[in-house]
Amino acid sequence: MEVEKTPLEGCLVLHPKIFEDNRGHFFESFSQKRFEEVLGYQVNFVQDNQSYSTKGVLRGLHFQKGGFAQAKLVSVLFGKVLDVVVDLRKNSTTYGQHFSIELNSENKKQLFVPRGFAHGFVVLSEEVHFFYKCDNYYDKDSESGIVFNDSFLNIDWKLNTNKIIVSSKDKQLPSFSTLPDRI
Repeated sequence: MEVEKTPLEGCLVLHPKIFEDNRGHFFESFSQKRFEEVLGYQVNFVQDNQSYSTKGVLRGLHFQKGGFAQAKLVSVLFGKVLDVVVDLRKNSTTYGQHFSIELNSENKKQLFVPRGFAHGFVVLSEEVHFFYKCDNYYDKDSESGIVFNDSFLNIDWKLNTNKIIVSSKDKQLPSFSTLPDRI
């Protein structure tokens, strides 16, 4: 596995070593031991999630607050997305900055999203199967987010706004500037 640092401290892109031949391909998608060697600390994933979406669907920008904050390891099993993370850690030198990357079933890249980040993605292919591991359980009372078209963040989602499909719940998320001091 090759590891690429992003401009946001602690957020990493993982490139698996892929073995291909005339039968297809094989790669190790996760090794707890190797993952912790790369991070330099222990992460205990406790929940795996999958979603299916069609072109233009935008999910995010989501995070969980307080004791239910989650680190995530995200990847695409089929299709293509633009994946976006926002640093919400007040003591971070990259607080309020975002990073985006195309994840797809061709490049097989994974993105590690540490606790203290908002996360979202928009589907760029006709359909996508999205997979993520979480190091904490989902808690409905702790869920929060930032509206996808926040003017301060100014994220380029690579699609025209009229082509983006957002849930009514996500359209009601607060702006970055109105987030409480503690998340």
